Amino acid sequence: MRISKVPLSAVAIAWTALVCSATDMAAQVSDGVVKIGVLTDMTGFLSDIAGPGAVLAVRMAVSDFGGQVLGKPIEVVAADNANKADVAVNLARNWFDTQNVDMITDLGNSATGLASVNMAAQKNRIAIAVSPGTSRITNEECTPTSVHYAYDTYALAKGTASTLSR
Repeated sequence: MRISKVPLSAVAIAWTALVCSATDMAAQVSDGVVKIGVLTDMTGFLSDIAGPGAVLAVRMAVSDFGGQVLGKPIEVVAADNANKADVAVNLARNWFDTQNVDMITDLGNSATGLASVNMAAQKNRIAIAVSPGTSRITNEECTPTSVHYAYDTYALAKGTASTLSR
């Protein structure tokens, strides 16, 4: 199992966002626990570069951070989105509505990422897209509560084409 360093950085960004507005956010932490949901591909084609490794990386980041933010304990939950947008959006909705999840990360492929980011925006929750590559998350479907932390298809094409043409 390969552990990606990206989720650790993604979680650091989330902590920064939370700490920068600590007064406002402290009141918004649901159920007295900061819950991070790792919505990822646990068994499919992305599981080697995300999946269980992403979940472990987030758990390690929480441990490195001291297990608390805003004086509240941090809990990590994880689920397999099965690389299906409908599964991802239903998991995200359930987490936000009934499990008191405050933030979701990883998000899987582009379709699951788009669905999850949009659900997070509807629920006014943080979404950090690490695995999806679609530039739509960075551009036309960017939301006030989302971060696209990784490459996107535009950057890959532009960087490669520019380098090759030089």
